[in-house]
Amino acid sequence: MARPYKIPQSVLVVVHTPALDVLLIRRADGSEHWQSVTGSKDTEQESFQSTAVREVFEETGIVCADCRLTDWELENVYDIWPAYRHRYPPGVTRNTEHVFGLLVPPGTAVRLNPREHTEHRWLNYLEAADACFSPSNAEAILMLPQFAA
Repeated sequence: MARPYKIPQSVLVVVHTPALDVLLIRRADGSEHWQSVTGSKDTEQESFQSTAVREVFEETGIVCADCRLTDWELENVYDIWPAYRHRYPPGVTRNTEHVFGLLVPPGTAVRLNPREHTEHRWLNYLEAADACFSPSNAEAILMLPQFAA
């Protein structure tokens, strides 16, 4: 059976502590690609919030119901890298990404999905922004103080 195309609507979830330490995860397909939690909707009907809750759990094992998920009401629209366009319907070249923050207690355990990510680390938000490979991810992390207040 052919794998269905990805929906060009996704989430970016900045997972952070009250001290503004940010969780970064290293992509399995790009050894130097550190990022926040990201992922596409499974269906057109899936809400962005449901996508965020599902992706956080799938990628980190963190249960959002035990934390505070906040919709930052921001969207990034960006070009899909040419190497990944085959995952989307023909002619689709742009993705819309909805941004959330997830406040977690200090010491929150992380259980990575090894097919997607190989390593994690907690960094101060300024260091985390510098470590991200994605400019929109770095920009979202730099906005964390205003959303965490």
